[in-house]
Amino acid sequence: MPAFSKIALFSSLIAYVSAQQAGSVTAETHPGLTSSVCTRSGTTNTCTTKSTKVVIDGNWRWLRNNQANQYNNCYTGNSFDATLCPSNTACAQNCALEGSDYSGTYGITTSGNALTLKFVTRSSTTNVGSRVYLMDTDTSYNMFNFMDSNSQEFAFDVDVSNMPCGVNAALYTVEMKANGGLNTANNKAGAKFGTGYCDAQCPHDLKFIEGSGNVEGWTPSSTDSNAGFGKAGACCNEMDIWEANSISNAYTPHPCKNIVGVSRCEDPVTCGDGSNRYAGVCDKDGCDFNPYRQGNHDFYGPGKTVDTTKKITVITQFIKDSSSNLVEIRRAWVQNNQVILQSKNEWAGIGDYNSITDDYCVKQKSVFGDNSYFVSPGGGLVEMGKSLARGHVLALSIWADHAAHLLWLNSPYPVDKDPSLPGVARGTCSTTSGDPNELINSAPNSSVTYSNIKVGQLCSTFPSGVTIPDSLCGGYIPPSGKFLQAPIRIP
Repeated sequence: MPAFSKIALFSSLIAYVSAQQAGSVTAETHPGLTSSVCTRSGTTNTCTTKSTKVVIDGNWRWLRNNQANQYNNCYTGNSFDATLCPSNTACAQNCALEGSDYSGTYGITTSGNALTLKFVTRSSTTNVGSRVYLMDTDTSYNMFNFMDSNSQEFAFDVDVSNMPCGVNAALYTVEMKANGGLNTANNKAGAKFGTGYCDAQCPHDLKFIEGSGNVEGWTPSSTDSNAGFGKAGACCNEMDIWEANSISNAYTPHPCKNIVGVSRCEDPVTCGDGSNRYAGVCDKDGCDFNPYRQGNHDFYGPGKTVDTTKKITVITQFIKDSSSNLVEIRRAWVQNNQVILQSKNEWAGIGDYNSITDDYCVKQKSVFGDNSYFVSPGGGLVEMGKSLARGHVLALSIWADHAAHLLWLNSPYPVDKDPSLPGVARGTCSTTSGDPNELINSAPNSSVTYSNIKVGQLCSTFPSGVTIPDSLCGGYIPPSGKFLQAPIRIP
């Protein structure tokens, strides 16, 4: 998820972790969250509503002894029960994942096409953060293919007015299995219980990967009393469509090399751990576009061109060339019934790009002094496009960062570099902000609302009544400067 340091530590102050057996103590009822699929014919847009729903990730659930009439925890604090989980296989067989109280325990509510996630929810327990997935049915995730047919776009509305420094509202897609890995090894829970997660950070904090436990070699976290790290990681391609709070935002493709779907890694080199960051199978940095980082400090934030005190419509376009390769990822905005084009890069040596292309990434990495893993052989947008064509699951979350305090998104980072250097400053937040343990007390009421999720042909998902520049509706513009598709103007 994050471009620089998502050893994604989704903190919870209660013993809710992922599991493999399907529990029967608490019924699992998925909150409804409608979404839309849109098409365009001539000058007419048609959007069809789908009765989709959401499911919370297994990382937040009660993991209990699966034996009849037994209710003791398989995982408490940041440790597994040694009797129930002596090995990876035994833990997956002995432990059951239970149903959830979405609003009461996790602060997750839906209404029509809107989803609200609260940062801290206090009831008889205290829960911090959450991650949910969009579902087609009660047993299957909704699969998105942004490479289907001609170039595609994805749109949603978001309210980040209540998202301060250090708290991340993330909407992104990962190459998970539609059924959540049901019946893989000992996984009897599947998508119904939110199993099967993976991302480009090859996260080690998952308790189960592909139906097998991650118990062996488990080490409790030194900064989070409810998290830990196993020997194995779960790697897969990831498209960060939206990582943001009220101060900064970024979108970032994270391709992986030579893997399809979920890939379990068990050695530091393959996982890209520590000093092996750029030797692993996935690009953990990715290639990001953050308007502030690209030199425009007046574009996004409270009272700025994109005003984060108000609801925002965010449109992301996935542009293919004549060979059906992904060659560009564009960003556009709508606010106050006006289309706002993405701001342009302002650093010398990169060019006036306002979208992500391989050429932009080559120049950005060079000027910023970042590692060029993204554009090395076997990576880049072409590889990202291949993954998107296989289908991705949509994840929506709110979280805080125990590893780097979210400085990579909204502050000068790395902290030992001069903020005036290209690419160092990513937002106006202090380098001392973002400690999750402090945010739980200082900003517990932080929340994000996502709504009006749409996918469809270019220019089919924009709100009615707005006029869109032809450059957003005409597809890929090759070096010849001519559109591969006829430009369209929305009336």
